[in-house]
Amino acid sequence: MLVWDNQSKLLHPDIISEQIRGIEVIDHNNLTYVVLIGFPHLKCTKILFFMVLLFIYCITISGNIIIVILFLLSKTLQSPMYFFITQLSLLDIILITDILPNLLYIILHDGCSMSLAKCIIQFSFFAHAEVSECFLLTVMSYDRYLAICKPLYYNSIMNQSICIKMVLTIWLLGFKMALVDSMSLCSLSYCGQNIIDHFFCDFEPILQLSCSDTSWIYIQTFVIGFFCVVAPFIIIAVSYIYIVLTILKIKTITGRQKAFTTCSSHLTTVCIFYGTLIAVYFFPTKGQLNILSKVLSLFYTIITPLLNPIIYTFRNKDFKTATEKIKSYFK
Repeated sequence: MLVWDNQSKLLHPDIISEQIRGIEVIDHNNLTYVVLIGFPHLKCTKILFFMVLLFIYCITISGNIIIVILFLLSKTLQSPMYFFITQLSLLDIILITDILPNLLYIILHDGCSMSLAKCIIQFSFFAHAEVSECFLLTVMSYDRYLAICKPLYYNSIMNQSICIKMVLTIWLLGFKMALVDSMSLCSLSYCGQNIIDHFFCDFEPILQLSCSDTSWIYIQTFVIGFFCVVAPFIIIAVSYIYIVLTILKIKTITGRQKAFTTCSSHLTTVCIFYGTLIAVYFFPTKGQLNILSKVLSLFYTIITPLLNPIIYTFRNKDFKTATEKIKSYFK
């Protein structure tokens, strides 16, 4: 494991274990490096954990790239729903690439050091992907609402131009919100302990390294969090209330099943994504329970990008048809 002193010299790996037990970490008048300790107690399971995560990374990248390629090559997938799914795949690629390669390094080396600037950059990409996904899931819920509750108006409202504008707005909002948080972090002074007890540079762990007054930044974070997380979740919940009420009005069981199938994949993604997100950020854990927070963080940073391609393609007839057509071209 790695710890840096004031002259940026690498300390012995065994020192970190003593520092975590309570020995005071070397003070920094001007903190420039941070240390991510990840999962320090893996021991003999380290290699197994590394191999599992490496496998997940390969499958996730491959699955999401395949979705994008199928959308670009197949005429049967040229609809708003699949266009939004490809955007979700792109965000998942950004998210898992931002987090997992560095986590693999942390596991192999029992921690890693990086400059404070790189730490904030990692958080920026993470924040952009998460915020954009919140907005994208909201737009996808609106798409499902129109398809089930307002089918006669669906094609006129969800046309290609509107879909492109929605996606561009989502990416721009995600970038702006990430930029605001990143600039706020850059404006703070950092000193004292340089250890982050996490496997990536999240907002709260970085903020804990600051020796500046951070009261204002918590207010700012609350406002941004409500706009980017809470408000989209409320819109999604309201959309699905209307969807459920509409489905219940369908007289035939076959019609109900068909209607529910069109939104079940999206609903599953929302439950996994928001469930872990709320558990981590609205009910933070400290001390011995911090390992629970790390495990939950693994879900929305690594497991969710893995599950999204499976959820949206495994039982989807259109994706299966598109795949078969693409395969036939290479025979």
